Amino acid sequence: MGQKSRTTTEDGQPLRPESRDAAAPDERADGQAARQSAPAETERELAQARYAEIAALAGGLAHEIRNPLSTINLNLELLLEDASQLEWTTGRRILNKLQVVQRECAHLDAILEGFLKFVRIEQLDLTRTDLNDVVDDFIESFQAKADEDGMELSPHLAINLSPVCLDRSLFRQVLLNLALNAVQAMPEGGVLELQTHQRGDRVLLDLIDTGRGMDERTRSRIFDAFFSTRPGGSGLGLPAVARIVEAHGGTICCESEPGRGTQFTISLPAAPAT
Repeated sequence: MGQKSRTTTEDGQPLRPESRDAAAPDERADGQAARQSAPAETERELAQARYAEIAALAGGLAHEIRNPLSTINLNLELLLEDASQLEWTTGRRILNKLQVVQRECAHLDAILEGFLKFVRIEQLDLTRTDLNDVVDDFIESFQAKADEDGMELSPHLAINLSPVCLDRSLFRQVLLNLALNAVQAMPEGGVLELQTHQRGDRVLLDLIDTGRGMDERTRSRIFDAFFSTRPGGSGLGLPAVARIVEAHGGTICCESEPGRGTQFTISLPAAPAT
């Protein structure tokens, strides 16, 4: 017969809980292992739930601001029409002031739009895809804008890359923001290289421009929300890029020097084998 676990002492008294633990070391070890393996998955789910709650609150606040802003804009347009009918000198002065207010409202609306996109980034629709195809599609769609700004797009795409899991729409936003950043860094035109390659189980994309570059102080802050060196900039473009890349399990880094251009490198995990 199999040996039963003891539940009493030699004199017939019930074993204390700690005594029972001492009598079953394997069970105690199993319990500790279960606790230690307390799923990182659960921690991620809790973090995502907290983020979703904060994002919902922030998004609601942004909408509450946007509603009266729309009313302000509508009334500004009516005031601009009225001001245009006034005597020339007085009307021109009022018109100029109203146009300043209108521009600031448009700037605030752009910040709110960027912020709403920023807080919704965690909602990914992932598909298994070839990064080269995504880059090719983006180049085709951005070519007219590049030509208009005198920027040459120079792709160098490695063959036989491992597939990656991407939300193609959000990743297109990454490429667009980085390309527009390059346009702004090259007001007189230049070259933007897009290079793909693979390093182990990571698929990499480099975007290298021949623009003005950045000093270390600026470079260290480019992924901070609301930081911008461009007048009228929302300061959310590059932070959104970083958030999207990180939501895909990737990383992004930047190298830059004044007068020597800028390189952004995105590293993405290769998709699991099917």
